[in-house]
Amino acid sequence: MLLCNVGPADRIARAIAGLAAIGAGIITESWWGAVGFIPLLSAAFRLCPVYKSLGLSTSKPDSDSNSA
Repeated sequence: MLLCNVGPADRIARAIAGLAAIGAGIITESWWGAVGFIPLLSAAFRLCPVYKSLGLSTSKPDSDSNSA
């Protein structure tokens, strides 16, 4: 079972950044907008593989559950 390591503020920031990148990719007609799906997915699943590999977490210890 994977533990969530993305907290609420981090989750909002990732969602906004992801949507902005996707929007910019659509406006500029560039495939680089697809990069926006990375932070958007990490916000949706509350899991960041980079944080996991570095042993970091922005979520509270009592909210480390996989329920969304």
